[in-house]
Amino acid sequence: MGDALILQSYQAAKENYAASGVDTEKAMAALKQVPVSIQCWQGDDGSGFENPEGPLTGGIAATGNHPGKARNAGELRSDYEKALSLIPGSHRVNLHAIYAETGGKQVERDQLRGEHFNAWIDWAKEQGVGIDFNSTFYSHPRSADGFSLSSRDEENRAFWIRHGQASRRIAEYIGKSLGKRVVTNHWIPDGYKDLPADRAEPRAILLRSLDQMFAEYIDPECAVDAVEGKLFGLGSESYVTGSHEFYQGYAITRKKLLCLDMGHYHPTESVADKISALLLYLDEILLHVSRGVRWDSDHVVLLDDELLALAKELVRGSFLGRTNIGLDFFDASINRVAAWVIGVRSTMKALLIALLEPPAAREAEKAGDLSGRLALLEDFKLLPFGAVWNYYCETQGVPPADRWLSDARTYEREVLFKRG
Repeated sequence: MGDALILQSYQAAKENYAASGVDTEKAMAALKQVPVSIQCWQGDDGSGFENPEGPLTGGIAATGNHPGKARNAGELRSDYEKALSLIPGSHRVNLHAIYAETGGKQVERDQLRGEHFNAWIDWAKEQGVGIDFNSTFYSHPRSADGFSLSSRDEENRAFWIRHGQASRRIAEYIGKSLGKRVVTNHWIPDGYKDLPADRAEPRAILLRSLDQMFAEYIDPECAVDAVEGKLFGLGSESYVTGSHEFYQGYAITRKKLLCLDMGHYHPTESVADKISALLLYLDEILLHVSRGVRWDSDHVVLLDDELLALAKELVRGSFLGRTNIGLDFFDASINRVAAWVIGVRSTMKALLIALLEPPAAREAEKAGDLSGRLALLEDFKLLPFGAVWNYYCETQGVPPADRWLSDARTYEREVLFKRG
């Protein structure tokens, strides 16, 4: 598709949308203000730099062995740069604590400091991106029994509390250094594979641990905390200490962000349906945009009904300003850079479709015309969103439509495949 055809298609789409009461320029301007936090663990299958050849534990699993996995920080940042060059807009990168650079020295997680992320901070300044952060409570000998902050072993529990505290200080350090607020997410793998005899005590322990971990003041201009629940995981099929109900209560009473991961619920549950209820009680939320397939919660995000419903809820409720959007998937079966690009671009397409939605359906609903609402929502699906998306990509200096794929394949051939 040539540039002239993109412009011609856009002009026709612009007129089409204007006839339905939608300003396409305003929609694209709004989309430009929405950053997506791009997860580092897609680039190296979640290994990190602490023990990159060690096993993943805590229900974490990356399937596949596609060539080109990032083996160190330099390669991971190079892959990020390629992905960012193919994604329109300004975005953020999302780091885990195990992606610290310690100069080859073994540094325990409760001893990590902000200085161990200086290279990431310098790189983020060069790239013009923000950084988000995550404490890492898995893939460690002290979580080998499946428990961290809810552990009955006081020594192990104290270690993980110190790690959480260290992670919060690191996030504050990053936020001060960049002048951009960091969202720090805390997720633990704690739970039982089979039926527990006591569900209450681990949750009481977790409550105490979190209160200790969050006791230190962190400047909210620099960093804020989120807590993330889960329905079940590998090794915690029957019981998860940090359930959704636990963290919903904790976030509301302790004034934390609640992280909603799209892959962490029952298949028939809609994350989109939860947002308007939760934001009556919470100032902000964090979304982990993912795609669940059967038992696996972390597939590459596609432009499907779940994602569209989420985006439409954020736009219809005017919730974009109170929502932090991050991706959470890692697929080692395909080109890892392409997976990033597909996921972010799909998320942004969903948001653009939502921003381009004509107001007529909401007006029909308010007027009590429910059949009209349903008919209009169906008709809106035929509006030429693709022409607006391609034009938006052109204005942001990135390849439209499928042109980005040839760029990604060239990088794969010239860089990724040479890693062995």
